[in-house]
Amino acid sequence: MWYLLVLLQICFVKETAFGIKLTEVRVPKHTVRDHPVRLECHYEMEGDALYAVKWYKDGNEFYRYVPRDNPPIQVFDLKGINVDVQNSSNEQVVLDPVELESSGKYRCEVSAEAPSFQTVSEHAEMTVVVLPDEDPHITGGKPRYQIGDYVRVNCTSGRSKPAVHLTWYINSEPADHGLVRQYEPIVSGSDRLETSILGLEFRVKPKHFKRGDMKLKCLATISTVYWKSNEESVEGDKPQKAPMLESRKAVASNTRADRVQAHNSASSIGLRSSLWASCVAFFIICSSASLLSSFGVGVAGTNFLQRQRQFSNQLALR
Repeated sequence: MWYLLVLLQICFVKETAFGIKLTEVRVPKHTVRDHPVRLECHYEMEGDALYAVKWYKDGNEFYRYVPRDNPPIQVFDLKGINVDVQNSSNEQVVLDPVELESSGKYRCEVSAEAPSFQTVSEHAEMTVVVLPDEDPHITGGKPRYQIGDYVRVNCTSGRSKPAVHLTWYINSEPADHGLVRQYEPIVSGSDRLETSILGLEFRVKPKHFKRGDMKLKCLATISTVYWKSNEESVEGDKPQKAPMLESRKAVASNTRADRVQAHNSASSIGLRSSLWASCVAFFIICSSASLLSSFGVGVAGTNFLQRQRQFSNQLALR
């Protein structure tokens, strides 16, 4: 007879073992410091009566909801936990505000009344974020670069918790890992906030210029709660013209002033040639006259001298 009772009890436990079912536990993965946050625990009793809903942080109970108690809500002191009782219930707990110490592992536990006393639970992590006090900024850059120059720049974020994740982009494309310089975050202040620094170093190549410009962008993110960027646009220096090209242009030039000067020089040379010819003719005439006078030439000699003078005058006119 007692065998039958044991079998009946086992069957009863098996049927009620799956009475309570947690459908969803919502704990935000990241939340911002000094903001409110809502923790949700949704369940189905499947015919059982609810005994209690409890919330734990890192294994320590801080919230209990027992529907048959008066009041049904009970809060336990825990560092970093500030429960808003007015907006909390059996399916949600509101923490307002949250602090850095509010980060941790949260667990919701739901239990049923007798006779099953079944208990189910589920947990999730939450990290409280301190947003940077300033946007990322780029240092070390120049307004202009030439092919072959080295780019050495740093991107620095504001103080935050956790450290900001930084990413470099060159002309909207993620920079190769070989060009990026990683640095350890700098921890400062009593709140132990962190400053992130990421370097970028590469040699400028023609592919880095798009329509004469090169864009360098730094993106700073913290999960899905923070997304900021800073971008700088630099120009490429245009190569100067070679001096030899300018000298060739100067040699090839032929202005009106040059042509006038050349004409005047030619005229001066022609005048000097005409004067020289006149002197030679005059010398010949004088010599001829002396010879004729010596030999007693008369009218014929006189005519010859006249023709020599006419020839001399024509040369002078030329």
